[in-house]
Amino acid sequence: MKLQCVVVALCLGASVMAGKYSREVNEQMPTDSDGKTVEFRIAKLNQVWEKAKRMQLSPVRQAELHSDLKIQEKDELQWKKLKVEGLDESGEKEAQLRRNFNVILAKYGMDGKRDTRPLESNQLKDHDAKEGDTFDDPRLDKLWNKAESSGKFSSEELLSLKREFQHHKDKIHEYNILMDTVNRVEEVHKNVISPLEGDVKEHVLHQRHTDLKQKMRDLNQGFERLRKLSHEGFTEDSEFQEPRVIELWESAKRANLSEDELDSLKEELRHFETKVEKHSHYKEQLELSHQKLRHVESLGDKEHIKRNQEKYNALAEKTREMGYKMKKHMQDLSNKISRDGLQHNEL
Repeated sequence: MKLQCVVVALCLGASVMAGKYSREVNEQMPTDSDGKTVEFRIAKLNQVWEKAKRMQLSPVRQAELHSDLKIQEKDELQWKKLKVEGLDESGEKEAQLRRNFNVILAKYGMDGKRDTRPLESNQLKDHDAKEGDTFDDPRLDKLWNKAESSGKFSSEELLSLKREFQHHKDKIHEYNILMDTVNRVEEVHKNVISPLEGDVKEHVLHQRHTDLKQKMRDLNQGFERLRKLSHEGFTEDSEFQEPRVIELWESAKRANLSEDELDSLKEELRHFETKVEKHSHYKEQLELSHQKLRHVESLGDKEHIKRNQEKYNALAEKTREMGYKMKKHMQDLSNKISRDGLQHNEL
């Protein structure tokens, strides 16, 4: 019933949506030097977006990229204000933004490097994928095959478990991209550090490796959760279903928050999970809409094509908007959990 309501809402909403995001209605859209309206306020982000359109990424991948670029734009505009106020003297924030941008380029195959990285590189494993492998990682595949054949899970629970496995696989992929990006940046800069910059550069490099270590700890904790689920199954009091929300909740429980703070955060995470589920449904509908548009185009009816193109464009715009809001919300929650946990640990 819940899914049917979402689909009905999509059909009604897609036919009437037009223009840019509601948050931008009262803002003047950015333009380039020729006065032409562009997608982003930062030139390099527009260049990436235009390249992505030429690459003909799938609709869902394109929507994901757009959301990532919007987050990058927000962070870079905030950093520019900090720089004017002299609040990034170490250059740490600037280095992080540059690294995040490079990760985006690598993630969507736009870093000028042929992507020969498997989803899990030799940095974490050393094996050849075999026929029947689901997650291209021997540990994950072994766990999954055991869980799938155990008889402990209903069909619905298996779908939930598979989402968690896929999320973990994606996290490993992101980690390897980040490690590869950091290594390449260090290789470029290691011989150009001036004596005056040495201390600053050393601090930035230390922060990068601290970030990598934390992500590795998160991966290990995530794998332990999958191992426990695969052996014991889901409990009736499982708080959440969406992997990203589960990950935030597990981080919150490790952050040494008070019971009241955890209760408050749990309620906020419930709202966030609804947002994640809604975004997932929109992505599914976007893919279906794209398939229908391709079919209609093959028939050659111009009026029919125009109507379906308008619906597709509106749905793509809404999916991007929701993706940005969802990722921004997740970023805010992650920062909140990290900040509150740090404050408690300092007390």
